[in-house]
Amino acid sequence: MTDLNKPDIHAIVCHMNIILEDGSTADSTKASGKPARLNIGDQSLSPALEAQIINLTAGDKHTFTLEAKDAFGESNPDAIHHMDRSRFPADMKLEPGVIVSFAGPGGSEIPGIVRETLGDSITVDLNHPLAGRKVTFELDVVKVITE
Repeated sequence: MTDLNKPDIHAIVCHMNIILEDGSTADSTKASGKPARLNIGDQSLSPALEAQIINLTAGDKHTFTLEAKDAFGESNPDAIHHMDRSRFPADMKLEPGVIVSFAGPGGSEIPGIVRETLGDSITVDLNHPLAGRKVTFELDVVKVITE
């Protein structure tokens, strides 16, 4: 049920640090100076993440931790592929940690991380790089977008 006195929130614009369990920073919008937009209600965020941000207002600072399943999902073994070296450009340096891009549906790009190279067999992981990881979000809300 919607409160008629409160507009529906559709997105927040925030600076965000994503911190791993070891305390290292996996990603930060502050480094680029470009805040992130988190859309609410379009299925792009997990319900647990939406629950953490739905009531935030401009100027709020909010820190919370999510388990892997509620953050970027668990690692899916079906998203790990063994490919022949011939499927990559001949001059591409393929070693563990290298990010490669594949054409996805509708012209989108799907990033993959090379996990292993054995002769002509290249193992590529198409899971989100933070899949399977418990992470802490540090948010600094710049703006709330309502309708």
